[in-house]
Amino acid sequence: MGMVGRNMAVLLGGAAMTILLDSQPGWAQQAAQPTTEKTVRTETSSEATQGTNTARGTTALDKITIVSRTGESAIEQMASASQVDQAQLERRMATVPQDILFGIPGTTMQTDANRTASSVNIRGLQDFGRVAVIVDGARQNFQRSGHGTQSMFWLDPELVQQVDVIRGPVANTYGSGAIGGVVMFDTKDANDFLRDGETWGGSVTGQYETNGNGWTTSGTGAYRFSEAFDVLGNIVWRDYDEYKDGNGDYVAGSGFDVLSGMLKSSIRPTENSELKLGWIGSDDSWTESGDTYQLDSRQNTFTGRYNIKDENESWLDLHINVAYNKANLDQTYLRDVPRFSSIDGSAIIVPAGSQTTYQVETPSLDLWNTSRFDTGAVAHELTYGGDWVQDDVVTTSPEGGSDIYTPSGKRRVSGAYVQEKLTWEWLEVVGALRYDSYKLDSDVGEASGDRISPRITVGVSPFEQIGLDGLQVYGTYAEGYRSPSLSETLISGLHPNGVVFPFLPNPDLKPETARTVEFGVNYSRDGVFQADDSLRLKAAYFNNDIDDYIGGATISRFDGNPACPFVFPIPAVPICYQYQNFANAKINGFELESFYEAGWGFGGLSVSIIDGHTISYEGEREDLSTIPSSQVTAQLGFKFLDDKLIAGGEVQYNGAPAGNAIARDYTLVNLFASYQATDDLKFNARVDNLFDVNYTNPLNASTTTIVYEPGISFKLAATMRFGS
Repeated sequence: MGMVGRNMAVLLGGAAMTILLDSQPGWAQQAAQPTTEKTVRTETSSEATQGTNTARGTTALDKITIVSRTGESAIEQMASASQVDQAQLERRMATVPQDILFGIPGTTMQTDANRTASSVNIRGLQDFGRVAVIVDGARQNFQRSGHGTQSMFWLDPELVQQVDVIRGPVANTYGSGAIGGVVMFDTKDANDFLRDGETWGGSVTGQYETNGNGWTTSGTGAYRFSEAFDVLGNIVWRDYDEYKDGNGDYVAGSGFDVLSGMLKSSIRPTENSELKLGWIGSDDSWTESGDTYQLDSRQNTFTGRYNIKDENESWLDLHINVAYNKANLDQTYLRDVPRFSSIDGSAIIVPAGSQTTYQVETPSLDLWNTSRFDTGAVAHELTYGGDWVQDDVVTTSPEGGSDIYTPSGKRRVSGAYVQEKLTWEWLEVVGALRYDSYKLDSDVGEASGDRISPRITVGVSPFEQIGLDGLQVYGTYAEGYRSPSLSETLISGLHPNGVVFPFLPNPDLKPETARTVEFGVNYSRDGVFQADDSLRLKAAYFNNDIDDYIGGATISRFDGNPACPFVFPIPAVPICYQYQNFANAKINGFELESFYEAGWGFGGLSVSIIDGHTISYEGEREDLSTIPSSQVTAQLGFKFLDDKLIAGGEVQYNGAPAGNAIARDYTLVNLFASYQATDDLKFNARVDNLFDVNYTNPLNASTTTIVYEPGISFKLAATMRFGS
């Protein structure tokens, strides 16, 4: 961390020396949401804190999702959509992004010992753009090849206001390549932070976690210059030592020191238009491989989002998102390291102070418009738009030149789409077409391709006459298209450690084509047992067939493959490694998500069962290594003292996926509590892994590496705010 960052963190730490704060302000208002005929709701700051509406129970599934192009809530979407709102973020007291996604069906994260490097997994698909991770409209595409996590995504949970997830390639309108799904993070702005009537407000925050002796210190300030212009800034410092697993052993390399910050302004030129400008940055450092390497990561994201609509939101509801993301990673050798040359396999010494550097610049553009009109008794929502994203990758190696495992080059993906939603009484139909194209360009060569992908969804809800109002049944067929990445196509050279073998480029890789069939149920009902309660339920079965799935393959030299050369230095082995197309990958499963809220408290149950395998062109079947645990997660919370005190717990059962000989079943128990002492002071407490279970995420359990997750951890936090 730089000197300026450390000084800022020290100042914040001094300001909060005697006050422990929670990771999300309990007084924060929910973001202002667009309203539709279906969803009209208002919330005061205290109601938003508890996640309920005093007039009628309101769950996270009711709130408008960021990823909805047509202003729908999760419960209204005929798709597997989930949302994490501010109340849930408070209860989770998240240290890392992995904590934010706890219990969301079909969604998990692969995380190395260094928990600030993560890869989002949806329905068994991850890495190389299969899951679109978007922060305030900016794609997060940083990637480096190696053992463990391929992607390296970090966003401090303290900056997050809301998270939305759409699972499966039904996300035809959210960008190219997302055959697994989309995760959209929306950061806080002044409208979330300031209370009604306030001109300015601020907070100092701090949190302590016993496992890893971790401290979080944060400061937030916002100013409302007028109803047409406001600004918010936030800075967060996290300092964690290595944590202990369930056996009480320290996990090497799990400590980290990260400084994050953001600045965001909202400008409203007219009553029907808004421009949001933002910057998010982070500066992180950690060590790997027994303190062999020092890793320093810096990331800066700049975003601009503009929305203008006509007075009735009829023909004009235009959105324009422009973003630029730059990520840098420097890997510095802390000592002389013996290894093999990646060029000729000879024994070499990489001297202390040498660096491998990675730089990824990602500019992007996303624009769309929704026109709403009626023809007779049929309501129409016609959405049309396009998007463009480019990754400019520059890497260097201690041996000189480009790092051959994460090749330099440019990758451009773009697309255009049209989607029509028809609504007539109890019938809803969504039809969409998306055109995708891509181009890879490097010193080695280039590749390109394009495709049109359709989607059709039909939903019916004619059940009111039999007492099942609020029930909707739908079916979907959707296709998605993912182009190969630079690394998959152009990786080359020799494995540098342990044993020597070649990596082979494959410029003839075909893009992946996903075909998903999904059948789902949405159920929404208020006043189930009493006047102020509510029940929301979503369930779905899905089957995803991915033609030409891209995966790593080991080639034996003895099979007579002339592309796999002999390597003579000892200890060379007669194999090669190459990314290849499989005939297909088949993934199927079942998901359920439900919430119940009432005046006394709330409860929830989510279920995720996933199975998947690949099939080669020769018909050989192999379990897919990226299949996560099957999960059942239950939560229950109670409200006391006029909702000032909330206490409850979570239980999650994890079933090891088939084909993973290392992973085991395990059950986690967590407890949480919060107390709103005054309007401006709130305390939070949480216990994660109450019974100190020693477990590993199956995505981090292989024959080459096993990373055990944290054992029992106590968290204590408090929030103090001020404003006028």
